[in-house]
Amino acid sequence: MDTLNNMRIFARVAEEGSFTGAAQRMNITVPAVSRAVSALEAYLRTRLLNRSTRRVVLTEAGHRYLQRCEQILAFVDQAEAEAADSQVRPTGQLRVHATSTFGQTYVTPAIVRYRRRYPDVSIELTLSQHVPDLIDEGYDVSVQLSVDELPDSSLVAQQLGTVHSVLCAAPSYLREHGVPRDVEELSRHACFQFVSSVYPTDRWLLEGPDGTETVHLHGGGFRINSADGLAVALKEGIGIGAVPMSTAVLALRDGSLTRVLPQYHLQPLTAYALYTSRRYIDAKIKTFIEFLREDIPQMLSASVASLRDMKKTHADA
Repeated sequence: MDTLNNMRIFARVAEEGSFTGAAQRMNITVPAVSRAVSALEAYLRTRLLNRSTRRVVLTEAGHRYLQRCEQILAFVDQAEAEAADSQVRPTGQLRVHATSTFGQTYVTPAIVRYRRRYPDVSIELTLSQHVPDLIDEGYDVSVQLSVDELPDSSLVAQQLGTVHSVLCAAPSYLREHGVPRDVEELSRHACFQFVSSVYPTDRWLLEGPDGTETVHLHGGGFRINSADGLAVALKEGIGIGAVPMSTAVLALRDGSLTRVLPQYHLQPLTAYALYTSRRYIDAKIKTFIEFLREDIPQMLSASVASLRDMKKTHADA
């Protein structure tokens, strides 16, 4: 039995004072109205209406039940309106996850700009290298990096652009140990890759003029799972490290790091925004994904342009 629908029909009968009037208002047949009320009375084991040939009248139990029906139906109508509105107007809380460095550099400022456009959306951002289960951990969107295409899954993936890391070292390290002139000379240096789920920790895959070249790392007993932390260690003269381009731009610009073998960079990573379904997507998720696809490529292009300008300046020098 569709109790909710039968409650609606019963409330309409009480309002109209007749089965015929209720049937006309709801665009259904009189027998359908009669069956709905009878089914409700049978379910409750209570007479709700006294019927005559001309009109129907609420019983005492019917009066009490009608009051509750009106309250329940009002709550249901409000809930349905709010649910439908969520498909149209971005509002409510959005839980977002992003990998640490990429999220800090690109997702965080994008969120600030998104909220200027959609102030009714509150956002909780978690930055970590851990790859979450969106459903089990309750995230609406996760921004992930991958060397290859993401494996098939039930998640929807939208590409946001590509990023890469470049080799950097402190000027003090290069003065003491020399500047590598080619990939082969890297074997004589302490080389570091921060620990992540996307890059191997024991080697670099460098892309350059001669294609992809593999460099096996000799890290001198130091490992760290933060790109920003690695950059701090490199500034102290620990060796040569692969630094994400976002972090590298700032350090190269202020001179705390120098780019090594500027004609090379690590294998590019593709950034994806992941969410759970294309069907009935909430407006806040839809608009956030669309905003990331608009905003993040612009920031990535700016980072690439900065590295290109610094590379040109280095070559001219």
